Amino acid sequence: MKSIADRRWFYPVIYAALVVISMLPPITALAYDPRHTQDVIRQILMVAITPYQAWGWVFHVATLALVVLVATRPGRAGRVVAAYIGLNYLLIAALQTSAQTASYGFAIQTGALVATTLLGLLWLSVSWRGTLSASFSHVPRWRWLLLPLALLVFWSPIALEGSGVAANFNPLLLLTSPDYGLTYCFVTPLFLFLLILFYPTVDEFAFRVTAFNGLLYGIYNLSHWFNPELVMMGVMHLPLLVLSLVALLLPRQAHQDRPAPSFQGA
Repeated sequence: MKSIADRRWFYPVIYAALVVISMLPPITALAYDPRHTQDVIRQILMVAITPYQAWGWVFHVATLALVVLVATRPGRAGRVVAAYIGLNYLLIAALQTSAQTASYGFAIQTGALVATTLLGLLWLSVSWRGTLSASFSHVPRWRWLLLPLALLVFWSPIALEGSGVAANFNPLLLLTSPDYGLTYCFVTPLFLFLLILFYPTVDEFAFRVTAFNGLLYGIYNLSHWFNPELVMMGVMHLPLLVLSLVALLLPRQAHQDRPAPSFQGA
């Protein structure tokens, strides 16, 4: 018998649910015109992580430590990588999705809160079940071409400038940028890049859900290209859009690129 995940309707239903979640309206202390929903979200994102910017280096160091672990102890890395992804998403749900805004009082980006919380719990379950095997061995060469996109979000060379965002190519941001690690749209591309390298020895459901949700927000953030003050933010969301698409379109033939999955939960 086919499992429920093998049914043709399963993923369309899951994807439709993610679309509905993403459209949940923000909750605000002060009433707002629904036509100003994007402004509510923008104000939340502009200030939400400000109190935690000094901790940006922690996520850079932790990510580098994960890469070293995968390279040196792949048999033990799968559970750790999945747990890190899960915990990082839960932290983002707690810190990035709500803030005290200038125009709307305390505001919550409801859709992002629900989605990142669910993703966090999903990846923690992957860690618990041991259904991710992490290794850099036998990675098809073309997948490494995606590395610059992952490095771009890891660096996050941007800075707030008035009501907009400008480029800031300070090399110190490679280890200190507060945007990487604390924002959904910048950690997800790097997570997807790693999962693309590991594929097919990944949890298929968690992989596809993460990629589709990333694609949604990648598409939503195309709107930045139409605001002269936020074009750089549009550039910074290209990794999310591209890596989400690659993850979703990664052909099933990729299973032939590697040996059959061997999940090691040591």
